[in-house]
Amino acid sequence: MKFAEFHAGQVIHCGPASLTERQILDFAREWDPQWFHADPERAAAGMWQGLIASGWQTCCVAMRMACDEILAGSESFASPGLAYVKWLNAVRAGDELRLRADVLEVRTARSKPTLGILRWRWRLSNQNEQTVLDLEATSLFDLAAESG
Repeated sequence: MKFAEFHAGQVIHCGPASLTERQILDFAREWDPQWFHADPERAAAGMWQGLIASGWQTCCVAMRMACDEILAGSESFASPGLAYVKWLNAVRAGDELRLRADVLEVRTARSKPTLGILRWRWRLSNQNEQTVLDLEATSLFDLAAESG
């Protein structure tokens, strides 16, 4: 989507996507090797009663959906960061994940009118409609790129 297509109050739905046990293990062993992500036997005996995906991997799933289904072909070029990120429920292999993106604010920078600023809230939910990820992000758009 182009920056001009976003408006406050807009709701965008994406997905579904899912992770396999192999994807959870591979990510965990490379980036977040805590036992409840990387050791199926120990995880089965732990408080989660099974392997769960890293919260960072959950963020990656949401980012992939946003890139593929919303930001592809846009003028988006960066993000200054997140206001918050919360992991509210565990993600397990085979969960069907869907993203809901609520557009909170769309504006251009006062000091640079070719800089578009999008503030939005992402909520990733599983097949049981449990929210597994809740975050608020700001995305930046190069509006000069659309005319140049």
